[in-house]
Amino acid sequence: MLRREAPRQALIAAASRCGRLVLLGDVIELRHGPLREALAAARPVLEEIGSALGRETEVVIVPGNHDHRLLRAWLGRRAANGVPPPLGLETPVDWRDEEPLDRIAEWLQPAATRVAYPGVWLRDDVYAMHGHYGDRETTVPILERLGAGLMGRVMRANGAPRSAEDYELTLAPMYAWIDAVAEQGGLGRGGGGSVQVRAWRGLEGSHRRRIHAQAVGLAFSSVVFALNRAGFGPLRPDVSGVELRRGGLRAFDQVLGRLRIFARHVIFGHTHRAGPLPGDDQTEWAAASGAAMINTGSWVEERGFLGPDPARSPYRPGFAAVVEDDGTPELVNLLDPA
Repeated sequence: MLRREAPRQALIAAASRCGRLVLLGDVIELRHGPLREALAAARPVLEEIGSALGRETEVVIVPGNHDHRLLRAWLGRRAANGVPPPLGLETPVDWRDEEPLDRIAEWLQPAATRVAYPGVWLRDDVYAMHGHYGDRETTVPILERLGAGLMGRVMRANGAPRSAEDYELTLAPMYAWIDAVAEQGGLGRGGGGSVQVRAWRGLEGSHRRRIHAQAVGLAFSSVVFALNRAGFGPLRPDVSGVELRRGGLRAFDQVLGRLRIFARHVIFGHTHRAGPLPGDDQTEWAAASGAAMINTGSWVEERGFLGPDPARSPYRPGFAAVVEDDGTPELVNLLDPA
C-alpha cells in the first residue's frame, strides 16, 4: 500500500481530523503479488486508519485499476442477474462475508465503510473518481493504453466510449489478466518501477546517455507509427514529463465529456502527477466543460519521477484534496513543512 512510513503516518494523522475520508483508488496494490500478500500488507495500515477515525467518520473507497479486483465478486453478481442497471456515475458496491471488501471494512472499524464505483459525488458540484478510464483515451503509449487498444479490437468495441460500461468492456478484461499474473508473482516484483518510469528513464536518459537515448527514441517513434497504422492509436511517441502531464489531462478531460460529468470541480489521481500547483499553466487544468480538474498525485514514492529536487517534485507523495462544505477544494501536501 504505502511504501514509506512518513506518508502512512501523515495519512493517519490527517484522517483523524476529517469527517469523511475518501480513498480514491489503488487503496491496495494488487499487481505486485498474490492477493493474500497484498491484504496482509494493507491490514495494519487500514486498522490504524480506522482506529484514528473512530465511529463518527465514514470511509469511502472508490476502486481504481490497481485494486479493480476488489470489484470482481460484485461485478459477477451484477452480470448473473441478467441485464444490470447502468453503472452511472456513482453506483453503490456491496460485498459478502469473507470477500476482500468485507475484510477491508472490518479492518477499518469502528469507522463505517462505503464503496462506490466508478466515482462519488462529494458535493453537488464536486465529483471524484480514480481516473483510470483515461487510459482508454490517452495518446501516451503506456502499457494499459496499448492493452486497451488491443482489447478494443478483440471485443470489437467500435466507436468512442459513451458510458462506464463501454470503458469496462476494454479495461476490465485486461485488469483480470494482470490480476492472474499477480497471483503467480506479479508484474512489479524485483523493483524497476512502473512502465511509465522505465520508459521515461530510457527515452529521457542522462546527459551521458543522450546519444543512446536518441537512438532508442527513433526506434520508439517507429514502433508508435506502426501501432497507429494498426489502429491502436492515436498515439504520440513522447513519454516526457511534460507529455505525461498534458496527455493525462487531455485524456481525463475526454472521459468527463464522454460520461457527461458536469461538475464545477473534479478530483482524480491515477497519473501520479499532482496539480494544479504554483507555476502550473491553469488553462491545462480546465476541462472543456468548464470543470476545474484537481489531481491528488501519488502516495507511493516513485524515485524515477522525483527528479533532481524531490522535495519540490509534483510526483512526491503526500498530496490530498481537502473538500469543505462549500468553496474550492484545496490541494495540500501533508508532508510539506507547515
